[in-house]
Amino acid sequence: MPVWVWLAFITVVLAILVFDLGVLHRDAHEIEVKESLWMSALYIGLGLLWAVAVWFIYRAYGGEGALDPQIAALPTAEARAWEAVTLYLTGYLVEKALALDNVFVISMIFAYFAVPRIHQHRVLFWGILGVIVLRAIMIGAGAALVMNFAWVLYVFAVLLIATGIKMLFAIDHQPDLADNRVLKFLRRRLRVTDELHGERFWVKLPDGATGKLAWFATPLFLCLVLVELADVVFAIDSVPAIFAITPDPFIVYTSNIFAILGLRALYFALAAVVHRFHYLKYALALVLVFIGAKILLGDWLWDGKMPAELSLGVTVALLAGGIGYSLWKSRGSAAPTTA
Repeated sequence: MPVWVWLAFITVVLAILVFDLGVLHRDAHEIEVKESLWMSALYIGLGLLWAVAVWFIYRAYGGEGALDPQIAALPTAEARAWEAVTLYLTGYLVEKALALDNVFVISMIFAYFAVPRIHQHRVLFWGILGVIVLRAIMIGAGAALVMNFAWVLYVFAVLLIATGIKMLFAIDHQPDLADNRVLKFLRRRLRVTDELHGERFWVKLPDGATGKLAWFATPLFLCLVLVELADVVFAIDSVPAIFAITPDPFIVYTSNIFAILGLRALYFALAAVVHRFHYLKYALALVLVFIGAKILLGDWLWDGKMPAELSLGVTVALLAGGIGYSLWKSRGSAAPTTA
């Protein structure tokens, strides 16, 4: 992929972030569900609009030398472009679905630190910036491994199947943040205030031991660190999942980033009704098992990789089933109250 295409993508992402923070959320305010839904629709629209860009990019540059053999094997530029779009949409959907599971964890982190809704957008915004960098590093490393060692995909497949099975048996398990080792380490190593200081991550306060002004981390900073850590944990599942769909790093990275960009907006819409999506976790676990299994079975059943259209169809069916069954089983239920 030419360097200018990568630069164009990065420019688009930066422009979206500048517009979000500098225009839509220049003044801190509590994001209500209606605004969150409009923002989610905007980000989903941008993600789908990028699929159009993918078509034109791969029509021009997705030739016989394409990194994904599914794309390279097709006879015409148009066919290769449509294959790239299908792979992008599958990766986007899988990452978007796995990001929903991230919402459950982020909601728990905000509740633990008692972060008001008015300050949550700032944590998520800076968290997204960290995600963009961390995912670039992880995807770059993953692409290098896949391109140089084809057997790594089978390792990814086993990892995904094992993770999916583990998720099925640990769905009702709630992690105890008070026991989190990273949080304990930060509290030992840093001066930390007992209360929030608005939107600030760091404040200067008198040191109780010396009486001199010193920098203190606020609970909002600890919250940001745990949000970033949660994404690293989720990336261990989601990055191999998308490499299992396509080894093309451009499709992997762009589908990842466009799915994650809308996570902030989606969070505020889903946080209030997250209790209604319990069975979605089962669907996500099955998606991971399916994606891992299709790598192992592809060589025998399809003489290579499963057709992209079939992979996309099964993924959509599993997620739609999980969402539909969750909403049906939880109809009329009220959100649990928190202290």
